[in-house]
Amino acid sequence: MLSLRAENILKSIVGQYIIRATPVPSQSISNDFKPGVSAATIRNEMAHLEQEGYITRPHPSAGSIPADKGYRCYVESLGDIRLPLAEQLRVSHLFHQVEKELDEWLNLAATLLSQMVQNVAVVTLPKPEACQFKHLELVSLQDSMALVILVLSGARVRQQLVTFEQIISQAELTAIANKLSTAYAGLTGSQILAKGTGLSPTEQPITECLLKVMEVEAAQEYEEHYFNGLHFVLNQPEFTHSQRMLTLVELVEQRNLLKSIVPLELTSNRVQVIIGKENKTEAIQDFSVVIIQYGLPKKAVGTIGVIGPTRMPYARTIATVSYLSSVLNVLIARLYGKETASELNLNTTN
Repeated sequence: MLSLRAENILKSIVGQYIIRATPVPSQSISNDFKPGVSAATIRNEMAHLEQEGYITRPHPSAGSIPADKGYRCYVESLGDIRLPLAEQLRVSHLFHQVEKELDEWLNLAATLLSQMVQNVAVVTLPKPEACQFKHLELVSLQDSMALVILVLSGARVRQQLVTFEQIISQAELTAIANKLSTAYAGLTGSQILAKGTGLSPTEQPITECLLKVMEVEAAQEYEEHYFNGLHFVLNQPEFTHSQRMLTLVELVEQRNLLKSIVPLELTSNRVQVIIGKENKTEAIQDFSVVIIQYGLPKKAVGTIGVIGPTRMPYARTIATVSYLSSVLNVLIARLYGKETASELNLNTTN
């Protein structure tokens, strides 16, 4: 446990280093405490903080740099932080300007988040715990070939071609689509499979086709995601001519960034901050991650997060991620037919 004075000195070091990205000298800290605390007292407290692993110094005569432990102490001291009301209203207004489509919402969320915190933003599509059938359409392409248009829970649309052994008209395809849409509504792939007895020779290949599509969807560990702001990170001074920059770019190019940053214990309604070496993936242990789930638990859940240097503006990042997740909670609730957000624990300011 740190004394109140030591904690305030640490906050001063972290705050100044976040802004300037240069080691913080004791004189700079003294300016935050005048009058009342002597320079000698501040130096003694800084020596104690260094000994306990909260700060480091590049060399004995240099100023101080926060260590992961120092950032963690700083983050834990922030308490409940909210995005200013004016910014909440601006963000809400922007979401009302875009088309009412999921991809538009998520693309806007990633763009806004990266711009507001000046780091990389990642937003994933909300994924149901179980892939559920919602609606089916069949479009005739040739005499014995049709396009299967499958709508899954979460407004996800997938298309697949299916062929038949006989000629089939558009009218017949429409009748089959209506029949299967009614029979399979709200079911998972395993439930459809269990129910799929008594199918006609035409209905059988269609059902097999949609089951294969649903199986692929259910097996995907990480959904398609929206990504923005790499240039913000690459402009940070600690990534200039650095191996860290190459590591991040490789993760993005290989589409492994999500697997690296999403913690196994991630839960809804609580922002998680993973700092430096706390990241389990070695490739991102020079970074910090601020992340939260959004959506409807047990129906469709996605993630929204930020990755950047450990010297990131934690208070603003946490507040921004939290508010944008609340906005997405409401939008997803509407998408799933919830007219109100009463079941959601929103973080908006009244």
